[in-house]
Amino acid sequence: MEQNNQSYLATGNIGALMRKYAVPCIISLLVGALYNIVDQIFIANATYLGSYGNAANTVVFPLTVIALAIAVMIGDGCCAFVSLSLGRNEEENAKRSVGNSVLLAVVTSVVLSACYLIFSDQLIAMFGGTVNEETFHHSSEYFFWISLGIPFYMFGQAMNPVIRADGNPKFAMISTLAGAVTNIILDPIMIFIFRWGMMGAAVATVIGQIVTAVLAVWYLMHMKTINLETHDFRLEAGIVRRTLVLGICSFLSQISLVAAMAAINNMIRKYSALDAVFGQEQYTQIPMAVVGIVMKFFQIVISIVVGMAAGCIPIVGYNMGANLKERVKKLFTKLLISEACVGAVALIIVEVFPRQLIAIFGAANESVYYTDFAVRAFRIYLCMIIFACINKAAFIFLQAMGKAVASTALSMLREIVFGVGFALLLPVYFGLDGVLYSMPVSDLLTLIASVIIIAGTYRQLLRRTA
Repeated sequence: MEQNNQSYLATGNIGALMRKYAVPCIISLLVGALYNIVDQIFIANATYLGSYGNAANTVVFPLTVIALAIAVMIGDGCCAFVSLSLGRNEEENAKRSVGNSVLLAVVTSVVLSACYLIFSDQLIAMFGGTVNEETFHHSSEYFFWISLGIPFYMFGQAMNPVIRADGNPKFAMISTLAGAVTNIILDPIMIFIFRWGMMGAAVATVIGQIVTAVLAVWYLMHMKTINLETHDFRLEAGIVRRTLVLGICSFLSQISLVAAMAAINNMIRKYSALDAVFGQEQYTQIPMAVVGIVMKFFQIVISIVVGMAAGCIPIVGYNMGANLKERVKKLFTKLLISEACVGAVALIIVEVFPRQLIAIFGAANESVYYTDFAVRAFRIYLCMIIFACINKAAFIFLQAMGKAVASTALSMLREIVFGVGFALLLPVYFGLDGVLYSMPVSDLLTLIASVIIIAGTYRQLLRRTA
């Protein structure tokens, strides 16, 4: 093991450190988000797939988030554990956490892939894939091939934070970028030239994920701060428990999102059938396709937000481990201001340019009902996006500080209590629009709780630095 060479995290300029760690992380997450988004763009613009393919993509998306939830729990937990350990000069614990995380990522991904293949029809139905026969067919085809790639996807996503914790955020970015570029190149070839439809979109995605996973394996063999040895790959209950506890907020943040998406998809399926327009067979899939597109834009924004916050995890963890609370407070302040600015820009885009956004996803090939509903969806669903950005930053920063309970409580409040609750309740009174109202109402109420916890965190840091 090399001598701990990350002491600059305790002395370097906070703004410069944020840029160094956050920018590659943002790019990595944006590129990761592009996998599903690029698929949806090409699918939407293929006239033989259109909104049916878009709806199928929306159905499968939450199932990929389940895989991501497990991967980020392992990866972010390991990243936080390693950073805290290095700040305390506990290098051996850092090594064992990485070794154990590699094993966990491999085992869990293979098990999940097998479950997906065995229970594919039931899972597709659970997430609204039975909205009509054509959507179910496309969902099944897409999900089969995506399931085969789950081990590669999860391994690459789990190792990305580990690579950042080793002090190399640029390589983490490059490995993800290489996979996404591969996907972008292959998607039009397989969808438009070979005309492989949903299978082509999925296979292009899986090949890109394989590229990222291979690069992650190469990096693990050439780490610069953590030199892994054979004995580090023996599972240790204590190390696994502490790693997963630190990553549980990331898991719950993602998995609770899946619960909210399941509720939203099923409410869309139910209330589309009752709508005067979308109750018609040829239009039934449109609301599900549109909400999926809105979620994809939201995913881009949240990738920036999460990237900024997650990129700060090594800095926060190291300074907390070194008991430098004043630096942690300054970093928290800068992060919250930055996240609010990102949300403000996103809000302007969705309120002013919704038609331009929906045009990217094949609106020209669809009915006027498609465009009209999409404009309404963008403007209502994301009207509180500034608050959503602040909330997400608070969840992750608290996690990085080791405040797993507060972070988890906020995340569960947002996604389960509010996200699922309002998605089920509001459509009863407002129909399809109730699904759209559920997002801003949830973010507004969560902000109140976030402000209370953020204020308490500031007071605690001030006491410790007095």
